[in-house]
Amino acid sequence: MTLLPATPDVFHVYDTTLRDGAQQEGLQLNVSDKLKIARYLDELGISFIEGGWPGANPNDTAFFAAAAEGQLELQNAKLVAFGATRKAGTTAAEDPQVQALIDARTEVVCIVAKSHDEHVLRALRTTLAENLEMVADTVRHLVANGRRVFVDAEHFFNGYQANPEYALDVVRTAADAGAEVVVLCDTNGGMLPAQMGDIVSAASAIGVDLGIHCHNDTGCAVANTLAAVDAGAMHFQGTINGHGERTGNADLITVLANLQLKYGWHLVEPEQLADATRISHAVAGVTNVPLNTRQAYVGASAFAHKAGLHASAIKVDANLYQHIDPTLVGNDMRMLVSDMAGRANIQIKGSELGYDLSNRDLAAQVTDTVKAREMDGYSYESADASFELLLRAELGLLEEFFEVISWRVITGHEMKPEGDSEATVKLRAKGAVRHLVGEGHGPLNALDVALRGALRSAYPQVEDFELTDFKVRILDQGHGTDAIVRTLIDMTDGNRTWTTVGVGTNVIEASWEALYDAYRWGLVARD
Repeated sequence: MTLLPATPDVFHVYDTTLRDGAQQEGLQLNVSDKLKIARYLDELGISFIEGGWPGANPNDTAFFAAAAEGQLELQNAKLVAFGATRKAGTTAAEDPQVQALIDARTEVVCIVAKSHDEHVLRALRTTLAENLEMVADTVRHLVANGRRVFVDAEHFFNGYQANPEYALDVVRTAADAGAEVVVLCDTNGGMLPAQMGDIVSAASAIGVDLGIHCHNDTGCAVANTLAAVDAGAMHFQGTINGHGERTGNADLITVLANLQLKYGWHLVEPEQLADATRISHAVAGVTNVPLNTRQAYVGASAFAHKAGLHASAIKVDANLYQHIDPTLVGNDMRMLVSDMAGRANIQIKGSELGYDLSNRDLAAQVTDTVKAREMDGYSYESADASFELLLRAELGLLEEFFEVISWRVITGHEMKPEGDSEATVKLRAKGAVRHLVGEGHGPLNALDVALRGALRSAYPQVEDFELTDFKVRILDQGHGTDAIVRTLIDMTDGNRTWTTVGVGTNVIEASWEALYDAYRWGLVARD
């Protein structure tokens, strides 16, 4: 049996979402965004937050100024300013970008240094000896100005493979000059775990504290990070949700959860780790980058079960198909309802929603209904609200708050201020028939306006209902414009969000069904 490393005396969890993560294509963070994310990171209990590159980026300079002026009060983490070694042919004391690191007023500074000889010669266009002096001079100057210094050895692994002596000289020079940690960077993201362990072990023989910074170009960033930790790294760098240039960086939460829950290391408080899912989703909201639903630990599908065989086992013991208790990272088990579902899936899902399906015959009846509906194109794994309406109907518990007598919609090319579509909805609610015409931008908007207006006097709470997302999928593509269409609608009342599904021979028919269900479930839930 392979033994995991013992808990080190000192171990750093270092986040670089605000700097390296922000280099992701399409991701832009203003000062307010960075302040919000930094606060979330601090709640997670990590050691260091790299805030950006003052002096090189005006937005980052403004962020550090805001932090220094009291707009960012950290309880757990230390803020880090990032920069580079001084330029060739000058001194650290004369370099304005080095001075900008001091002006950022952070206790900790991290500088990037070239450790690949070809990058020194071709990118910096200086000598190998001068590069070593640039590292030493910059570290000494920052230390003399009261800063704790970390050094990122850029392209270290490729540099080690090309010229191991020089790559190790850079590490040794940084440590001798006063750097607390030298971080070995897989900048191109091309390493594999077996290579990683061997090279980190060779560097650790120098006897300095080492860190690891991995990109995910081989899909191995997390595995490579753990391999480096196994080989002696006492500091790892990552980003929330794996943000970063190209294919991203090591996902900080995945690494942190592995070290705490699998290695047994106490890096953050249990209640802080239990906030990981909330924080991951909150950061996704700030960055406006959709969260990967299959992301380890915190994704919506991380503990979702679809196969009937799995559900049968989970009824006996949830951990038979789960590697941890989801609540340890603030997530939850989800039972998916689909054409693959067995009776156990339906029973567990019903229990999650608060319904007793212990009667095997009743559960089998619901299962048969779900399977038949899924064959027609419905997708209940994506639409819990529609599934609950179906379940209530099967159990005889569904109260119909209103009855739609008729509906129609007309759309055309003429765009008026009120829109290009007109919908008519006639319904009965609380004994009264209401007939309303709604205008909107597109057929669904017009139908939404008409349905809301027709229900408003009987159920004023519908004013709080708002459609937040709408998806359309063609199910049988070979039929072209005659294909069956499935739509999914997300609706919110300001406190919760629910999803409904509709299927039809055209997109308007399918959209109406999903919209109709969305209002029905919203009224059921409010009631």
